[in-house]
Amino acid sequence: MKIIQPSVEILTPLDGSYILKFLEKCGRTCYKSENKITEDSAKKFIRNLIKRGHESVIEHFSVTVKVICSRAISHQIVRHRIGAYSQESQRYVRYDEIEVIPQSNIQLDAQEANTWLTAMINAEKCYQALIMQGVKPEIARDVLPNAVKTEIVITYNLRQWRHFLKQRISRAAHPQIRQIAEMILKEFQEKIPVVFEDIGGKKND
Repeated sequence: MKIIQPSVEILTPLDGSYILKFLEKCGRTCYKSENKITEDSAKKFIRNLIKRGHESVIEHFSVTVKVICSRAISHQIVRHRIGAYSQESQRYVRYDEIEVIPQSNIQLDAQEANTWLTAMINAEKCYQALIMQGVKPEIARDVLPNAVKTEIVITYNLRQWRHFLKQRISRAAHPQIRQIAEMILKEFQEKIPVVFEDIGGKKND
C-alpha cells in the first residue's frame, strides 16, 4: 500500500492572451462592435462582462484538468454540471498495490491515525485475497475504501470552472476538495487572470 497526496494537472494548453481575444471576438458579436477590437481591448471587455454578470460569453472556451484525489472526493466532483468526466475504472483496473490519500487537513491523534492506517491495510489485504481467489476486479472493488486514489479528467467551460471554484474554495467545503480547488485556482489565476481574478480575494492588473 502506498500513501500519496492529491494533485492536479492542466491538460489544456493555456495561452491567456489568445483566450481573452477569442472570447472578445465571440462576445462582440452580441453588440456588433467588432470594429472596437484592438491589440489590448480584450482584457477590459472580458473583465466588464464578468463584472456585469454576463458570463455566457466565457462558456465558449473550455479547459480540461486531470485530478488525482480520493474516490470519496471524486463523487463530489461529478455532482457538478455541466461537465465531461473520464475516470479511472475500478471495474477494469486490477490493483497489485492500492494507493490511498489521507485527509491531511483533518488532525488525527496517534491512536486515530493508527486505526485509519490499519483499516487501509486490511482493505488492501481483502482486495488482494479476493483477486487471488479468482474474483473479478469489478466485484473485488467492493472492499476498497473511500480513501483509495482515483484519477479523473474534468472538462468544464470557463463559466462552470468559476462556479466550481467559488463553491469548493469555501471553508464549508471538504478539506481535500478545497485543497484541489485552490491548486486549480492558482494555475488559472496565473494563466487566465482576468477570468479568475475576482475569486478568492486575489486581484490582478
